[in-house]
Amino acid sequence: MKKCDCIHCRFNNPKPTATAVIIKDQKILVGKRTSEPFKGKWDFFGGYMGADEVPEEALKREIKEELGVECEITYLGAFTGTANYENYHFPVVSFAYLTELKGEINLNKKENSKYEWVAITKLNNIAFDSNEKILKFIKDKLVFDLDEVKKLIYQLDPSANINEQSLYKAILNGHLSKVERDGKLVGLGWIFPRRTLLRKQAVVEDMIVNNEYRGQGLGEKILKDLIKWAKKEGIEVIELTTNPKRIAANSLYQKVGFILHPTNHYLLQL
Repeated sequence: MKKCDCIHCRFNNPKPTATAVIIKDQKILVGKRTSEPFKGKWDFFGGYMGADEVPEEALKREIKEELGVECEITYLGAFTGTANYENYHFPVVSFAYLTELKGEINLNKKENSKYEWVAITKLNNIAFDSNEKILKFIKDKLVFDLDEVKKLIYQLDPSANINEQSLYKAILNGHLSKVERDGKLVGLGWIFPRRTLLRKQAVVEDMIVNNEYRGQGLGEKILKDLIKWAKKEGIEVIELTTNPKRIAANSLYQKVGFILHPTNHYLLQL
């Protein structure tokens, strides 16, 4: 192996950690630290990666050690920060994951004296600056009125089974546009990218405006926001499907430039 001449290889490079963001009913799971640094403060669950681990392995190991359960994880992003051990201060990079627990919590009190579910919007004081960045990301991306989302989706499809974790994963995999009136969620639309062999495409799904607020141009506002996001992402083609009986929806799509594409739309339910 060629010797590294880069000066950064001799610097104090970041130590990698893996962090769990565990959300249920718009509440986030935190533990109260039993030792310094930040003894007595709330902290996300997770920890440092081992020498032979990738972030996913480290996080699943930490969750098993700290909470006594298995988990499923979805990548959120990497967040920089700092930490210290006794008098040693060093940079860290935290790989954060949306984490879904598979079983009942059995807290290991060696690192955390207790755990608590705290409303995302009310959690403001947490250990480590990297966690502060993660919390801001969560507040920006994943805070919404879950009950109002369910009401809107039921108007679109009364048979829909709304899964909270699926909503979070969908938002992370695309862009959710929302409109509110008097602090109430009254409309939303979702778009997600899809790479084909020929081009970079995106698909619009779940466009819905509350029945009581239709005819006010809110659907057009949502759709234009989705198109704006697609342009920013370099999307070449946007596609969507709708029931021919939805007269207003079909008229809106044509108004903003969508062209009806003659094709057979097949579905295979698995």
